[in-house]
Amino acid sequence: MEKMRCSWGNSKNPLYQKYHDKEWGKLNLDSTYLYEMLVLESFQSGLSWETILNKRENFRKAFANFDYHEIAKFNEDDFERLMQDKGIVRNRLKINAAINNAKVLVKLENNNQTFKQILTEFIPKPINHHPKKMEDVPASNELSNQISKEMKKRGFKFVGPVTIYSFLQAVGLINDHIEDCSFKNGEL
Repeated sequence: MEKMRCSWGNSKNPLYQKYHDKEWGKLNLDSTYLYEMLVLESFQSGLSWETILNKRENFRKAFANFDYHEIAKFNEDDFERLMQDKGIVRNRLKINAAINNAKVLVKLENNNQTFKQILTEFIPKPINHHPKKMEDVPASNELSNQISKEMKKRGFKFVGPVTIYSFLQAVGLINDHIEDCSFKNGEL
């Protein structure tokens, strides 16, 4: 039986295909994974997801394996190191946002809150959308607008509604695999 994929998942790039088949739209609310996807999605802004995915391992090394407790301690030397790292996207605003957002997550935890709690207040259970075609998937929606506003209020940066919608898809709170996709309900 031939596997059907969302149109973007048919890439010749094996990383892209693997991401489509095994991660995208699959619920994962592990705190480190949430931070990783927030960082990657914010760096993706204005670029292609494939560009970021191809650099994912470099990001992992540069950003302490996405251990936001460690990243929250990054100083000016760490910032300069990241700005010189050719393996990642070297954007001053995005690097600052990644460090800032790690600090916000640690602050939340110090106040007995988690990123997962904030997200699941808005989305208690995953939303399975499954449109007929990818063109029917929005870039953002009212929910991503609300979550974006809440996150900005809490001090997060680089978390506009489009970035947040993509993030929600990435962590599986919104499952937008198309109706005919073999991977819409989990791994085959």
